[in-house]
Amino acid sequence: MSSTLVLMSATDHPAVDAALAGRVRTAVGADEIRWLSRGVACDMRLPLNSAAPDEAEAAAREAIAGRPVDIAILPEATRRKALLIADMDSTIIGQECIDELADLVGLKSHIAAITERAMRGEIAFEPALRERVALLGGIDLDQIRRVLEERITLTAGARTLVATMRSTGAYTALVSGGFTLFTEAIARRVGFDENRANELLLDGDRLSGLVREPILGRDAKREALAELVAKLGIDAQAAIAVGDGANDLAMLEAAGLGVAFHAKPAVAKAADVRIDHSDLTALLFLQGYSDSEIIAG
Repeated sequence: MSSTLVLMSATDHPAVDAALAGRVRTAVGADEIRWLSRGVACDMRLPLNSAAPDEAEAAAREAIAGRPVDIAILPEATRRKALLIADMDSTIIGQECIDELADLVGLKSHIAAITERAMRGEIAFEPALRERVALLGGIDLDQIRRVLEERITLTAGARTLVATMRSTGAYTALVSGGFTLFTEAIARRVGFDENRANELLLDGDRLSGLVREPILGRDAKREALAELVAKLGIDAQAAIAVGDGANDLAMLEAAGLGVAFHAKPAVAKAADVRIDHSDLTALLFLQGYSDSEIIAG
């Protein structure tokens, strides 16, 4: 099976110029360079008798000499995916919603420290979520709406990723260990087909400090992927999953292509592909989309 090497950079900081692409091509013995987005991303097919993927990637990384460029080597035949399943916090959006809520009650640094440990996989996700939610009791819905409007920003490329994949018939799902009060709004803003998350329980129009059980965590994300694959009648190889935290690992491992996006070290190490520099349009370049097919969000 033939493989393709992909070079990608952030769309607002193009770093894949012709000279760099040429150095990589020579280093790995690749075929002709194909530009997916001039200055931003290209790919090149590796010959069947080329070095093992790990060796080719090492040679490519040496050739880019520390430039802010991401590298992936993928089987050519299965690049285009029929399902996108994405984490929300620090992936589709730039923030951790629970940390922003904690700021309303003066506990951001305390809760953010717990969030960081949970995302790194140092503590179990479910009890850590219950502990943090308990500290948020009393926040009212108007405050949450203001957080959504004033503090939550979309990651560059989020709308473009979803719009482009949907334009070719792919199904898109936002599956988060966060909260439906946020995923429902973000899913509408970005254009996802559906969203799943944890439900914060209310006492009138204020948070009660409790979350509905069972909690959507690591195993539930993997199960969501399995349900969507069955619903769509596709193989898991036709799914691309993206996330940044330890609770995304099972989902990333189950998908045909698991992408660690600006992720915690353990997640980046375990995923099929790590994206450290590019924005979310990188997920389109991984699938072989070019500028002529990409729909700006």
